[in-house]
Amino acid sequence: MKRIVAGIIAHVDAGKTTLSEALLYRAGAVRQLGRVDNGDAFLDSDDLEKQRGITIFSHQASLQHGDLDLTLLDTPGHVDFASQTEQVFSVLDYAILVVSATDGIQGYTRTLWRLLEHYHVPTFIFVNKMDAPTADRDRVLAQLQDVFSAGCIAFGNAAGSSAIPVDAAEDIAMQDDMVLEQYLDSGELDDDTVRQMIQQREVFPCYFGAALKLDGVESFLAGLDHWTQATEYTDDFGAKVFKISHDDKGERLTWLRLTGGQLANKAVILGEQKVNQLRVYNGTKFTIRQAVTAGEVCAIPNLTATHAGQGLGNAADAPKPEIQPVLTYTLDPRGHDSHDCLRILRELEDEDPQLHVAWSSQLQEIRVQIMGAVQLEILQQILHDRFQLDVGFGEGSILYKETISQPVEGVGHFEPLRHYAEVHLLMQPAPRGSGLSFAADCSLEVLGKNWQHQVLSNLGAKEHLGVLTGAPLTDVKMTLVTGRASIVHSVGGDFREATWRAVRQGLMMLQRQNACQLLEPWYRFRLEVGQDQVGRAMNDIQRMSGRFDASAEPTTVAGMTTLTGTAPVSEMQDYSQEVQAYTHGQGQLECLVDGYRPCHNAAEVVAAADYDPVGDLDNTPGSVFCAHGAGYPVQWDDVPGMAHIEYAYTPAELAALKVND
Repeated sequence: MKRIVAGIIAHVDAGKTTLSEALLYRAGAVRQLGRVDNGDAFLDSDDLEKQRGITIFSHQASLQHGDLDLTLLDTPGHVDFASQTEQVFSVLDYAILVVSATDGIQGYTRTLWRLLEHYHVPTFIFVNKMDAPTADRDRVLAQLQDVFSAGCIAFGNAAGSSAIPVDAAEDIAMQDDMVLEQYLDSGELDDDTVRQMIQQREVFPCYFGAALKLDGVESFLAGLDHWTQATEYTDDFGAKVFKISHDDKGERLTWLRLTGGQLANKAVILGEQKVNQLRVYNGTKFTIRQAVTAGEVCAIPNLTATHAGQGLGNAADAPKPEIQPVLTYTLDPRGHDSHDCLRILRELEDEDPQLHVAWSSQLQEIRVQIMGAVQLEILQQILHDRFQLDVGFGEGSILYKETISQPVEGVGHFEPLRHYAEVHLLMQPAPRGSGLSFAADCSLEVLGKNWQHQVLSNLGAKEHLGVLTGAPLTDVKMTLVTGRASIVHSVGGDFREATWRAVRQGLMMLQRQNACQLLEPWYRFRLEVGQDQVGRAMNDIQRMSGRFDASAEPTTVAGMTTLTGTAPVSEMQDYSQEVQAYTHGQGQLECLVDGYRPCHNAAEVVAAADYDPVGDLDNTPGSVFCAHGAGYPVQWDDVPGMAHIEYAYTPAELAALKVND
């Protein structure tokens, strides 16, 4: 049979889990049709999910239909758990995007579409809730084509889903110039060509139905069977880890999909670790297998040193997640031992890498970084139910970042007695959202290959902090341009010290030139209010330093006006309660993190942080030189005059770099 792994994704309440249940029921994989609101859905098995009526964790189920052997990965629909959804994307053959016919494309649906594009996942679309009185097939299809792609084309007709819709053949052909030319010449479009266009994300088959009533589900299953094509695999072993979890016995489970070869029980992976069991899950139940082959999904108990996104064998690691937390909270242990709390939170961070747990040794406190209030509530509930920890969290604060606005050459020198290293780094602004990148542009005659490797390794070995508030540094390219080692005295640790000091020294030079920049997270919002409340809403957005979309005029439907735009998270994170109050529960606010932008009140935030970059001893900008047989400290601003190597760039050359950029 054709083996396919598909992820089912949607904005919360679009009916994603309901469609999963309907697919399983129609395929005969379950005998009874479960319902989310009854708490008996096959894939919402966790007690928290039953209480909340939402999917919080990704789950696996299997079904067969015709020649299709489908592994279905159901994912969370709430934006606060987007990282759980994103983890799954790197192991999918196809995605099933569920869109509500009554709500159309919602804010988080746009985020999911962007992620599907980023991971290049072929996508089928199921428009759900077509039984609602306000459902309009043509309106939703037009919106899909306008917002997502002209390749969103209605499939499934009276001739069945295994035939190309007669009225859609030309629309399909128009998505590719070569295919259109062939179609105009022959008047025909063969199935294999359509399958290829779907896999290349040129065509996105759209189906319409009502999952709760099983309408359109059989047609959709037939479409998945007919229009998908199996991935070809190599014989060499490869696998991608997409999730870490713990079962009800506390065993750590590593979830992976094989991308090549096979994996047998008792096989040795990750150096010396032995596979002690291979589990293939279907809901909460699993079967134990002696081997799994390419394309299959399995869970392995009690492996250590695995993490989500990790590639095994010949599989590469998944790219850095696009979804990142923007809020940070301080843990109130409420009498519990802080180190026990930290250990438990580290276990949860293992399951959700975007939880970002940090221990501040200076303040002796635990901080967690998360996406939003719902995730925080769930986290508290998990700590209470699973670990019997009744803890609280202090008021959330914004997770700021810092970057630079012009190039600089930073210098670090480390020369206590019998040690020696000097490092020069060219630091340049990088595109927004690109993070930190490291490179070398230094002759091996100037600095040996081993020392250059030490510099690059040490650049990636720690989180670099900015000098305005001590927030993480981002969107900077750091290039090793020159340096020096001693044949007699240099060791690896010397280059670690010199490298880290070079970063900080460069940042201090830029701070003096007002070329350091504070960034904050911004929301993309969609605000729906009554026509008589538009003036109040617009004033609120402007007061919060928000901006309205210039390309999108406010729209009014049935007396409700929709405003869209962007605003700082710091200003808007508590605005939903205000909206509910002044609209008397009729208004709606959707907020999605839209990346980092220059902070709207940077001077105020910097002053409140009262950060002393020179006094931060773990991130010192000064250097150490040697004279008369003893090392002595040199302040960052005196380093340029004492450096042992000429600067690689003159001030004029740095200025020219800025102009060229």
